Amino acid sequence: MDSLGKTIMCLGAFLFLAGGSIWLGARIGWLPLGRLPGDVVVHRSSFSFYFPIVTCLVLSVVGSLILWLLGALRR
Repeated sequence: MDSLGKTIMCLGAFLFLAGGSIWLGARIGWLPLGRLPGDVVVHRSSFSFYFPIVTCLVLSVVGSLILWLLGALRR
């Protein structure tokens, strides 16, 4: 159980750092997540629709690569 606790704490720290860097990068402007070409934005007179499809794809690929690398390192 001791190693499980350490693993969860390391995962939490990693998620905290990753979330903070994404948040800070979006605020500063060097990380254009949510404003990538291909994200669907529709503005009408009384209606707005926003669907970040390309942002979702990019985050999915990056997350998959990170998980793949972590799995390869555990072997």
